[in-house]
Amino acid sequence: MSLVSRWVYVLLAIPFFGTLWVPLYDHVQPTLFGFPFFYWYQLAWVPVSVTLTAIVYLVQRSSAPNDLKGPA
Repeated sequence: MSLVSRWVYVLLAIPFFGTLWVPLYDHVQPTLFGFPFFYWYQLAWVPVSVTLTAIVYLVQRSSAPNDLKGPA
């Protein structure tokens, strides 16, 4: 496993800390389509988390040895 493929795991910490640090989003304003900030901030992390997880998966998959990738 290369150094780059190990460091890519740091991307998985971004959504973790973005949703763990509650004072960052513990307020009502600004609203978006009538939803308080608290709710749309949490929902915005869903596609961000999916994207970051996909990046980590693709980097790990591309750096895996061919015999560990499975059948083609």
